[in-house]
Amino acid sequence: MTAQDRRRVGAQQIADDLRAQIDSGQLKPGDRLPPTRELTARYGVTGETIRQAIIKLKSTGLVRSRQGSGVYVRAWQPLVYRPQAEFRKKLPHVDVFRSLLDAEGRDGSQTIEMQTLLPDEPVRRRLQLTDGELVALRRRTSYVDGEPFYTDDSYVRASLVEGSEWMTEGSVARGTNQVLAELGHELVEALDEIYTRMPGPREVERLGLDAKNPLPVAELISTAHDRDGQPIQVTINILPSDRHVIVYERTRPVSQEPSEESSA
Repeated sequence: MTAQDRRRVGAQQIADDLRAQIDSGQLKPGDRLPPTRELTARYGVTGETIRQAIIKLKSTGLVRSRQGSGVYVRAWQPLVYRPQAEFRKKLPHVDVFRSLLDAEGRDGSQTIEMQTLLPDEPVRRRLQLTDGELVALRRRTSYVDGEPFYTDDSYVRASLVEGSEWMTEGSVARGTNQVLAELGHELVEALDEIYTRMPGPREVERLGLDAKNPLPVAELISTAHDRDGQPIQVTINILPSDRHVIVYERTRPVSQEPSEESSA
């Protein structure tokens, strides 16, 4: 920055300058940002302006504070989340989460809780339930490399899975989708909706997010149908934006009818 730039610099300009250093590799993942006193001297501003600049950097997920140590450039290691993998063939006794981790070479675990309850209106509507009809909920929190990475809550009509392994507390080795198939409701089609928003207080707590500077999350709501077109399962995933890349693969259908060119 020139001397003229320094005279009018504000928190946003400082954040942009530091981000440029991170993007260029001048500041690398794991590097500690210069201390506040050094940054105030460099930019000719107060400590409060530097604090605001750091808050702006944190809001992008580029840096993270370490208690009593300073502010460090984050090493971005997103999990590549592929919703279409749910319908792919996999080895017996290997669930979707394990397949996802194996594909990325990551280590992880899950906590799974079961609950039977009245659904909220969006879930009731997607599952086409009658008023007062209960759902079974599998509430999953998935940890990757020791950090809570995403939540994955699945809802089905309670009467459909009552007494089955779908209601098991903990992981089902072959996957709960296989349990649904064995109950006569193989999932063959899904409608996915993706929303971006700020997390709520419960999501901040469950995912261990920074309560003061939470980043946006992607909310992926998937409604899976069986071969009869009946909605069987609604799954709501909350994916923090600084931990995931959502990848969809699309295949162009092969036409069974001759094209206009070939028939001309």
